[in-house]
Amino acid sequence: MQPQAPFDSAHFANPYPTYARLRAEVPVHRVALPDGSPVWLVTREADVRALLTDPRLSVNKAHSGTGYKGFTLPPALDANLLNIDPKDHLRLRRLVSQGFTPRRVEELHGRVQAAADRLADGFAHRLTIDDTADLVTEFANPLPLIVIGDLLDVPEKDRRPFSAWVGTMLAPEHPGQVAEAVESIHRFLLDLVALRRARPGDDLLSALIAARDEGDRLTEDELVSLAFLILMAGSENTQHLISGGLFTLLEHPEQLAALRADPALLPDAVEELLRCAHPNQMAIRRFPTEPVTIGGVTVPPGDTVLLCLASAHRDPARYPDPERFDIRREDKAHLALGQGMHYCLGAPLARMELRIALGTLLRRFPDLCLAVPAERLRWRASFRSHALAALPLARSPEVPYRCGLAGRTGTVRLVGDAAHPVPPPDSGRHVRA
Repeated sequence: MQPQAPFDSAHFANPYPTYARLRAEVPVHRVALPDGSPVWLVTREADVRALLTDPRLSVNKAHSGTGYKGFTLPPALDANLLNIDPKDHLRLRRLVSQGFTPRRVEELHGRVQAAADRLADGFAHRLTIDDTADLVTEFANPLPLIVIGDLLDVPEKDRRPFSAWVGTMLAPEHPGQVAEAVESIHRFLLDLVALRRARPGDDLLSALIAARDEGDRLTEDELVSLAFLILMAGSENTQHLISGGLFTLLEHPEQLAALRADPALLPDAVEELLRCAHPNQMAIRRFPTEPVTIGGVTVPPGDTVLLCLASAHRDPARYPDPERFDIRREDKAHLALGQGMHYCLGAPLARMELRIALGTLLRRFPDLCLAVPAERLRWRASFRSHALAALPLARSPEVPYRCGLAGRTGTVRLVGDAAHPVPPPDSGRHVRA
């Protein structure tokens, strides 16, 4: 039987109707990715949660057979935590975890707030000059790059190019760009490690180099791969969480008003945004090491399994009225930051950055609105992540329009074509109020 092919341009703009249909049919589907690779897509929350910690599913590509294997990376980028099973995973995780303890993250609070304030100043200036400003370019993308760049002492001139290479790797315009981006990332990280080895400092990368050089606990490939993972994970997801999070709040004005009225709700709002607006659609691909039965469907060893986090977070069997965005939702046990051994090491930092970013924007800009109708926003063409390519915003709204697809009325000043149109989805792309 030919696998389904659900990942098209309409899906990229609004993936949630697809997931709802697949959930309602059977728990696991044989689907084809945009490049034709066959995978098993798991859509229901109970299955996703259980399989995230199932030892029969390996992240090591050595266990892969047919289907999607992920990116073709050189060994110096591939030996990272996302591709390693125990015991090596635990050894590497212990080495890097000291850089992301709650205490260490709290020590970074002042620096993150200062960076957010500087970027907010620049965003305000751009709004004054041009009437509109792209939050992605002016604020959401640079803030995590500053934070993670400082943590690893990455030269400022190299931070935006690195982010651009990662974006190209995840959502290329043509297949050849992936190899080019990977080569640029590889070369950059080799140079960065050489620079830090020659001039060590008080940063996480220097500490990892010392762990390798003094105790021989890290191979050279493991060292470079860890730097790659920390930089990529520490910037990519948080960037899209900031822009997607603010967009979700703007699309739900009653929730935004409640948050403005009571800023103490911000931590709860962050958890609800992690559930319903996290850019990651899938957990890292996994490969059964033996036959695994999921909801009556047996997946052979070596096949590729994708655990769909975005679908699990909208599963009505787990979350009451899951399409509703509710910053006061009591159930906060989402899977956005992983589960078990692969729980995100940077979770405390990501939460702190998102709280500071959104808190700063809401405090500094009480009159922000979309600069184009929501259906004209451009989304990344990727099955991996649901992320805005741009978020044009304005102040002093003048022209009424329908705010998003939930039927609310908003206002906007239309200034040019700040975003390329995408095909409108069949039903509400974001959760309703």
